[in-house]
Amino acid sequence: MTSNMPSSYNAKLLIAPSKTSIGSVLSDPIIKSCKSALHSRDAFTIALSGGSLPSFLQALQQSFQQAGVDPQWEKWHLLLADERCVVSTDADSNLGSIQSNFTNSVPIPKSQVYGIDEALLSEPTEAVAAAYEEEVLKPLLKKCGGMLDCVVLGFGPDGHTCSLFPNHPLLNEQTRLVAPIDDSPKPPSSRITLTFPVLNKLSRQIILCGAGSSKRPILEAVFGNAIEVTGEGIEQVVDGAKALKVVMTDPAPYPCGMVRTEQGGDSLVWVIDADAAESAIARN
Repeated sequence: MTSNMPSSYNAKLLIAPSKTSIGSVLSDPIIKSCKSALHSRDAFTIALSGGSLPSFLQALQQSFQQAGVDPQWEKWHLLLADERCVVSTDADSNLGSIQSNFTNSVPIPKSQVYGIDEALLSEPTEAVAAAYEEEVLKPLLKKCGGMLDCVVLGFGPDGHTCSLFPNHPLLNEQTRLVAPIDDSPKPPSSRITLTFPVLNKLSRQIILCGAGSSKRPILEAVFGNAIEVTGEGIEQVVDGAKALKVVMTDPAPYPCGMVRTEQGGDSLVWVIDADAAESAIARN
């Protein structure tokens, strides 16, 4: 955590009533981030991870319609928060999952959905990561005032997010913006990932999303000091979701808990379902 962050770090927590309603709840902060970005400039940059997350994006187009907001898809630039070093047609590809669950159904220009350079897959993973940093991430940062507009991540039952795993040296990476990993504890072993300098310093909005009872131990640890704040508009209903302000545990016990925008507050939103939240906030 950087020195200018508050000693007590606050984030926003949205609890969806069920797993099936997570998509519409998740859409709310994405829509707000998109509106803010397109009000300021002619582009919206969004980074997405894989896993179960892409399936929650299926509700996004309808949510824009219900909100009466024009997403202006032609101005979207979508990059990968992490990717497995496989071709996009492989079942393990994050890009492939994002395409089948989301981008194939919305008119984002294909040239503005940025996968890895598959021609480099025969090269060391370092080459794939370096190319993604230089040819994708840095130009998009330049396009959007030096910061990504929105980063949407999942998190695993081991507490990993992106391809940043517990106790891995990449948790301490401070130089590279996109890093290679060849010893992932989850297959496939070779991947690229955004690093904490991007997540914590170069992102305007981050949303972490997860569902199910397998996430409870992680959430109990991450929100060990969670508090429910009443008044001042903190509690609200978003498609049946409950909104809370939470204080994050320090030091962060898992990589997903280490994700902290410099602004905190509404710029870091956790979206979970009631099943995942059951014991995580039961004592608050």
